Amino acid sequence: MRTNLAILSALLLVGACATGTTEQAPVQPKRAGPGPTHEEIVNAGRQTDNVLTYGLTYNHNRYSPLAQINKGNIKRLVPVWNASLQNDWGEQAQPMIYDGVMYVSNAKWTYAIDALTGAVIWRTAVDWDANTPSVVCCGVSNKGVAIFEGKVIRTTLDAHVVALDMKTGKELWRQKVAEWKEGYSLTVAPLVANGVVITGCSGAEFGTRCFLDGWDPHTGKKLWRRYTTAGPGEKGHETWEPRETYLNGGASTWITGSYDSELDLVYWGTGNAGPWNGDKRKGDNLYAASVLAIRPKTGEIAWHYQFAPNDVWDWDSWEMIQADMQVNGQKRKVIMHVARNGFLYVIDRTNGQLLSAKPYEKVNWATHIDMATGRPVESEESKKLRRGEVIDMWPSINGAKNWGHAAFNPNTGLLYVNTLHSFSTYKFIPLGTHKPGQRYMFIENKYPATPKDTPSGHMEAIDPMTAKAKWRTPLVGQRNMSAMLATGGGLLFTGKNTGEFIALDADTGEVVWSFKTGSGINAQPVTWTKNGKQYVTILSGLGGVASGRRGLPDTIPFGGSVWTFALLD
Repeated sequence: MRTNLAILSALLLVGACATGTTEQAPVQPKRAGPGPTHEEIVNAGRQTDNVLTYGLTYNHNRYSPLAQINKGNIKRLVPVWNASLQNDWGEQAQPMIYDGVMYVSNAKWTYAIDALTGAVIWRTAVDWDANTPSVVCCGVSNKGVAIFEGKVIRTTLDAHVVALDMKTGKELWRQKVAEWKEGYSLTVAPLVANGVVITGCSGAEFGTRCFLDGWDPHTGKKLWRRYTTAGPGEKGHETWEPRETYLNGGASTWITGSYDSELDLVYWGTGNAGPWNGDKRKGDNLYAASVLAIRPKTGEIAWHYQFAPNDVWDWDSWEMIQADMQVNGQKRKVIMHVARNGFLYVIDRTNGQLLSAKPYEKVNWATHIDMATGRPVESEESKKLRRGEVIDMWPSINGAKNWGHAAFNPNTGLLYVNTLHSFSTYKFIPLGTHKPGQRYMFIENKYPATPKDTPSGHMEAIDPMTAKAKWRTPLVGQRNMSAMLATGGGLLFTGKNTGEFIALDADTGEVVWSFKTGSGINAQPVTWTKNGKQYVTILSGLGGVASGRRGLPDTIPFGGSVWTFALLD
């Protein structure tokens, strides 16, 4: 049921206000047929009425120059509308907005919603077998849709890719990607790059062999598949010993990559190797725990960098944030990766050269990253783990940062991150045989109790080249699993597992505004404009991996909804 905050809506929707200054002149869309077009998505950051791609722009900065909502007036930010999503599984998606319509997804539904009023235009169900969640590692969820030339494209829990008509929600095509009963699932938001829809998969905890797929957006025809564990005849197959271990080697591709349209390269992170216990899986195991630079038309790997050779720690890699920045006095095109493993990497995105790799949180699995080889130098704790001993591993297998995306403000040169501060008591257990659809990990992991008087994480601003924090705001008794959004108004927006949608002063980390939603937040805020007015939208709905909710009271209700905010005139 849609909740319409009538009085506030009336106040907010009357009249128009001037937008904040932008860094580039707005680009007015030019199209003969349905949009958004490739040109519109390339220029996504310059037409603020729309949110057209994952990460707000292809560079995944999650930064908007909009400044109408700012530190001086943030106290006047109020809800405009709230719409129920009729879903108790959890909400993690980033909304997309085009021509005044908001497109939202979760594991159960795809919605088209009037962006100004919250009225549902259409809703299309996603049907999957009731047993499907048994092969989902880390929460029944969906990260969002892609929109392109009249189509809403999404993935499904039972490993399909589906295209819907933007106007009606009617299914246009559907393709089976893999067999969910073998442990495959899809929660990833698709990326449209150079006219190709790219999707990844989940399943490394079930002994799958993961991949990236390229699809024709108009017909659903599969254009290519790039496996992320190198098989016979592929470069990197020699890094699996015995050779056949690549078949169950994991390397999930569950977080959407970024895209450089000038270089025509997609940067996509891969997940942990399988099984986690690496006793019988020797070698570096390419391309697990890596970043791949992919040519979107063919799936060809232009270059790769591996963060964790022979991964036994669950060191998934995820968003690759692009910037053009000075490195040792030279302007470089880089990607920045705030890694789960506790190190912050800066890599030349033209060729894969490692430029910096420093710890941003407590780390004891490695002593440092060797800049000559690009490889981590494993610590005595990791050597004990490989010998079969029990260790307290920093960070925990949840990481020093989980998937909740960081933001980068190109004006301040800082990354804004929800980080985690905890360890795992971790050991290997004897290896068993692979059985399709069953867990294939062979580890034992225990978390400490969530402390009540010391931080379990931080909200922080980090210099990418030094990995040092400019400021840190502690999180005591819980962790944030939401993405960050940075704006030209000097604000950061993010959410808390206890349900608060909050704004921080980007200069100090002080919480300057808070609004309590009906459930926990572990989703992705966006900001946009319509009729000259700036809005901010977030999904609320507790879900995701259970270990990320440690320490929370059991009174937080489930239930998904969309909240949209604007300034009270």
